[in-house]
Amino acid sequence: MRFDPARDRLWFVGDLVNRGPESLQCLRFVKSLGSSAITVLGNHDLHLVCVAEGVEKRKARDTLEDVLGAPDRDELVAWLRARPLMHAEGGFALVHAGLLPEWTVGRALELAAEAEAALRGRDYRRFLERMYGDKPERWRDDLEGYDRLRVIVNAMTRLRVLDGDRMVLKFKGEPGDAFGQWTPWFDAPGRRSRDHTLVCGHWSALGLVVRPDLLSLDSGCVWGRELSGVRLRDRAVFAVRCPAGQGRED
Repeated sequence: MRFDPARDRLWFVGDLVNRGPESLQCLRFVKSLGSSAITVLGNHDLHLVCVAEGVEKRKARDTLEDVLGAPDRDELVAWLRARPLMHAEGGFALVHAGLLPEWTVGRALELAAEAEAALRGRDYRRFLERMYGDKPERWRDDLEGYDRLRVIVNAMTRLRVLDGDRMVLKFKGEPGDAFGQWTPWFDAPGRRSRDHTLVCGHWSALGLVVRPDLLSLDSGCVWGRELSGVRLRDRAVFAVRCPAGQGRED
């Protein structure tokens, strides 16, 4: 890519941690880039924050020990907690997982800001304690409190497929494995964010997808396949092979 931090900016689709053996080095590197990097929160980043804050237990296949035992752990976790859920610029919108079809990019940015304020606020631990769960499954404009914030976070960090307007959050397979009328979020009829190119990751079983309205970049590095990036100005794809891993789709 010939990345020059004095001239260029790197966009990261989230999950800086827990998808390989060097979470600490990755976190420190991206943080060190300062304003030359923009990263949105992924579900594994939020998992690290919750484990570090003592509101979630570690999972059997977590690779977070180096971060949790680091002398700069608190600084890194606080920095991660302050990352956005979404970023939009120049006709592109960056999010870890997806957007619900009824949201425009502008509306999604407003909703992301609501959840970001809760993550960064004085009572952030109360939000973390109530953040997890698969309900509500649908968005409504009149949702309030933690239900409202949970739908926002689930869509932006966990979404893969929809059953009509219902999020099917437990699905982790390939699109062809989806049941019946389940639809990838980006192919939902009437999706109102199609005026931007959505840049996302999360769905490693999907693989790399490059099309006018979508850049889905998780090409399965955690499974020993490739780590992929795209140069936005000309859609050039860059990829490196990854060592065989012991990953799982989460």
